[in-house]
Amino acid sequence: MKIIIEDTIEQYDKLFSMEEDKENFYRYSMMKPFEKMWNMINVPLKAKQPNGYDVIMATNMLGYLNVSDTQTGRQALESLKEIQALQTAHSTLNHCIDFIEKNNININADELRFGMYIADPKKLELQKGYCGFGGIPGFIQVSIYPNSYNIPRIPAVIAHEFHHNIRFSYFDWDHGDVTVGDYLIIEGLAESFAKELYGEDLLGPWVTSFDKEDLEYSKEVIKDALDIKGFAEVSSYMFGDTIAKEQGYQPVGLSSFAGYAVGYHAVQSFMETNNVGIEEATLLGTDEILSNCGLFSK
Repeated sequence: MKIIIEDTIEQYDKLFSMEEDKENFYRYSMMKPFEKMWNMINVPLKAKQPNGYDVIMATNMLGYLNVSDTQTGRQALESLKEIQALQTAHSTLNHCIDFIEKNNININADELRFGMYIADPKKLELQKGYCGFGGIPGFIQVSIYPNSYNIPRIPAVIAHEFHHNIRFSYFDWDHGDVTVGDYLIIEGLAESFAKELYGEDLLGPWVTSFDKEDLEYSKEVIKDALDIKGFAEVSSYMFGDTIAKEQGYQPVGLSSFAGYAVGYHAVQSFMETNNVGIEEATLLGTDEILSNCGLFSK
């Protein structure tokens, strides 16, 4: 499988040195290589009407740094250069590909295009300044505002998003038809894949920030909601109340990223109870994992 890593370091250098037309450079130089991905989630590179929904608005909503925020961006860019972030991405993706080739697992794409973008640290405060998107096979984006917490976790978040590429090569994703149970397993498997490759210590705050009491409470709330459908409804359980309120979803009484934490523990419980590795669990359906994980019957 061919890996293509966008040279976003060079692109940001150019963007931050521009006096005008930054938005069009961002659209047509930085996001154009991902046009197929954006089209699949109905995001045009440029809206037909002024201030309409397009790739600028979408990436802002996802927590990417605004193209006009040069000062914040330059600081982040220097950190990304220092830590050789794109080299880390390259070695991580090769590691992931070695794993799936060894285990006869496929991604439904001939090439994998990766982009690393600068995040807005305020917008991604709950995520400790980093996030990713890997829901379309053949494409991965990671956004990060580098800090001492997230820099060591770059390989793990890339592996998490890489796993989404695998899962969605075998199982369809339907925004309107996805259940809480589906989403739990999607995220739980992705984080379990990251653990397999990089260890539990480097997992994200969406899994590690839960104490036992909050995890037990979250499990109780979520176990009665496993069959709920619809992206807005499901998001309330996955992302928790703070983000639900921000996005206009109905809060359901959960801490941030409760669904991610419960999903991870459901998958881990399934794998341990049934002596199944991540390579096998990856190809199993939601119902099989949920029914045999033992997490919701305790």
